[in-house]
Amino acid sequence: VAWGYAGFLGHCSSVAARLATGVSSISGSTFAFAALKDAGEVVTWGSAYHGGADCSAVADRLAEGVSSITGIFGAFAAIKDTGEVVTWGDAEIGADCSAVAD
Repeated sequence: VAWGYAGFLGHCSSVAARLATGVSSISGSTFAFAALKDAGEVVTWGSAYHGGADCSAVADRLAEGVSSITGIFGAFAAIKDTGEVVTWGDAEIGADCSAVAD
């Protein structure tokens, strides 16, 4: 269940069915949420610019095997079971980790 200003966090109807069962934890940034499901899938909603509705650039890497998520002002980082770190959201705030990625 989510509530608040529909333009940001409060409107999760587009992913509500995916949030109905199996959610183990939720992390938030300023205007977005990311839910971690029991199977390691990540579901996002909220402001696309802040890592919410649009994580399409990394969606395939968030489909399974994620063990934890952390959110900050406008970006998220997920740790996968393999130890890989996946980031998304506002590149200027931390979503672009290319400078330190191998």
